Amino acid sequence: MNQSLIFIPDISGFTQFVQTTEAEHSQHVIAELLEILINANTQNLKLAEVEGDALFFFADGRVPSQEKILAQIETMFTAFYSHLELLKKHRICPCNACASAPNLDLKIILHCGELQFLQVQGNHKPFGNVVIESHRLLKNSVDSDQYVLISSDLANHIGMPDNYSSKLFNFKVGHDEYDQKDIRYLFSEISTDALQLRPFEMHPVDNLPDKPNLTYEFNFDVSAQKVYETITNFKFRPKWVKGVDHFEYNPNEVNRVGSEHVCVINEKHLNFKTVTKPGEPGQLVYGELTESIPIADELYQFYLIRHIDDSTCAVKIETYWRSKSLFKKLMMAIAGKKEFQKNIMNGMSDLKIYLEGA
Repeated sequence: MNQSLIFIPDISGFTQFVQTTEAEHSQHVIAELLEILINANTQNLKLAEVEGDALFFFADGRVPSQEKILAQIETMFTAFYSHLELLKKHRICPCNACASAPNLDLKIILHCGELQFLQVQGNHKPFGNVVIESHRLLKNSVDSDQYVLISSDLANHIGMPDNYSSKLFNFKVGHDEYDQKDIRYLFSEISTDALQLRPFEMHPVDNLPDKPNLTYEFNFDVSAQKVYETITNFKFRPKWVKGVDHFEYNPNEVNRVGSEHVCVINEKHLNFKTVTKPGEPGQLVYGELTESIPIADELYQFYLIRHIDDSTCAVKIETYWRSKSLFKKLMMAIAGKKEFQKNIMNGMSDLKIYLEGA
């Protein structure tokens, strides 16, 4: 039978991350990272299943060349750590899940051998000794959480020497005993300094007018963290933003700088983007930008949440807009400003009812 490739990317630190952080955001972060790894599959590997914190890929009846395998490994590490950089730089949420996500790591286990298959409810699932060995290789004696491990069977098949090295890789020989069988492998720690990560910079809004067009402040008898989570989590919007037919957003993504959502009102789509700006020390800051308002070219609304004590906070709302044409300026002065004032007051009233009555 032909040899098949087994390729298992595994997120290191997953168990501790999920157990010690906010459940919902930790699930979103892990789901995003798994999708990033799936999208980084450039060798047309088949995904057998998602195994919690790992992906089980295989290539049935073929093993790509050494060059293609190493390129695939580099692509996945680059995609993974680039996304962690995005989570770090574009984070607005102060929760433990979002704050600690950049501490996650990646390891990739590769093996090869003859595959057998089971048909389970229409699914073509690999099984056999090579699958068992691949999963056991995840539990090894490599003293790192950020590495690639290639079994000696695979290394021999693709003709890779034990001491292979490059700018990214510096392989060493290792071995472990599984079920009284000694399995040799090559492993290399991966340094993020050697990866060409995508640059992600936080770009807070810094060209706002000197003063907001509208400013309001409200006190809430709930914690600053609870108010912040409710405002920034789009799934709660229908609870306190009335008059919207529905909201469109990615439910599997943690809200961050650059995230987008859409308010649909009377079949009209208003597009919003998450932004931020500098705040005072200890302040939680969240903002949104829209260019969909007919009487304003740009409209920014910021929520600045100040902790008072564990069950009380103050929410300051700042609204800025730019209207370039004289017509838009007149419309804003005549009707627009009053409409925004009414919407802010109604929104905060409904938010207080939802939070303080919840």
